[in-house]
Amino acid sequence: MKAPFSLFWYITIFAICGLLFFLESSLPQVNPIVFAVMRYLGMGYLFAIAFKRKKLSLWIFTAMLLGVEVGLDFPEFSLEMKRFGDVFLRLIKTLVAPLLFATLVVGIAGHSNLKQVGRIGLKSIIYFEVVTTFALFIGLLAINISGAGYGVKETTVETSAKEKSAELLAQLEKPKDHLVELVPENIAKAIAENQVLQIVVFSVLFAIALSLVKNVKHKETMLHWTESLSEVMFKFTDIVMYVAPLAVFGAIASTIAKSGVDVLMNLLQLVGTLYVGLLVFVLTILLPIALLFKVKIREFLGSITEPLSIAFATASSEAALPKALENMEKFGVPKKIVGFVIPTGYSFNLDGTTLYLSMATVFVAQMCGVNLSIGQQIAICLTLMLTSKGVAGVRGASFVILTTTLMDYKHLGLDPEKAGIILGVDALMDMARTSVNVLGNCLASVIIAKSEGEFALSEPTYEKDENLPDSGLFGE
Repeated sequence: MKAPFSLFWYITIFAICGLLFFLESSLPQVNPIVFAVMRYLGMGYLFAIAFKRKKLSLWIFTAMLLGVEVGLDFPEFSLEMKRFGDVFLRLIKTLVAPLLFATLVVGIAGHSNLKQVGRIGLKSIIYFEVVTTFALFIGLLAINISGAGYGVKETTVETSAKEKSAELLAQLEKPKDHLVELVPENIAKAIAENQVLQIVVFSVLFAIALSLVKNVKHKETMLHWTESLSEVMFKFTDIVMYVAPLAVFGAIASTIAKSGVDVLMNLLQLVGTLYVGLLVFVLTILLPIALLFKVKIREFLGSITEPLSIAFATASSEAALPKALENMEKFGVPKKIVGFVIPTGYSFNLDGTTLYLSMATVFVAQMCGVNLSIGQQIAICLTLMLTSKGVAGVRGASFVILTTTLMDYKHLGLDPEKAGIILGVDALMDMARTSVNVLGNCLASVIIAKSEGEFALSEPTYEKDENLPDSGLFGE
């Protein structure tokens, strides 16, 4: 007999609550209030388990479920809840820069040599390019098999979607040299604008300069200071994470309230194709890579549960960054590797986003009645590989890349304006692709560490179940 607050009962009740949503839509003759009351009772029990076990990931998953319920039952109220997610993201932005700076300086200047820094960078770029190429082609395969674009009814792009599209594209009115943009002209400006890659470049250069300092006293003083800063910022992260369940609730509730059932049903095949494509990518590309490098899958899943749940619920890689850095370091990845690979991967290793881009481009072509040849689709893939590396830090980057790519192939009959239809369900797709982005970068940090022979598996970061030994969130 399982204990009443065991993980087994949490997963069981969670699944039952999800089933009740399906039953409500399948049995319209039954009063919806009956299903709602049952779900609220189930969620109350889930919160009790989360409180008893004192595990952040359980609070987050329960908050997600409650957000779906409230978003459906009280849409107007749910739209106001978005501010909780906004507050959480603001708090995250305050700690990203000092956390990255401290982690990289301590890791590189304190425990590395300059040749190794260059080697880690080269390995990372090669790994990123290989894996994202696979993601692009899996996206193409998925959309060609499903043909989701052919099944979309004639839908006019809503005014709100057009306005959002114009606002996102306005960022590209002033041409930028993206190679130059990698280098910060002012570190304070880079921090204020939250340019993660510029912060990484500054931190790496600062760490290299510190490692070249001959005066031992000066060098150790700065190293001690940055190490202390790193410890403080990880504690800062732990404090901010107390807000995460509330932020998750607000983000999910407002997303559900905004999306609307009608738009979702019209584009359900597109959303389903993306989720299936991402699952195939994880199982056929990331899992074999993990097995090839002998990554302990169970322990790895236990370490990434929290950052993945945050990424999925908030649809923000940035929100998951501090927890991903902290958990991967606890998992056994050295500071110098985790501090470089994960933030850099946020610009160059967006597996979920690249898969989505190749899929969405062909989806729009299918909507326009254009049958792209294999050669044309491969050409589009090559274009996406180039353009997707040049918009780090651009808000709504996925949509910007998609639209600009469609413009490049307008002569084939593709209509960039029709991409606005996707914005209706973009939030739901963003949740999935962001989670895969975070998963891919966490795994990349482990792979690079193992290739350097510096990975040291620590004890699992998730708590043990008193009834089920060594159980993580998915460990039963």
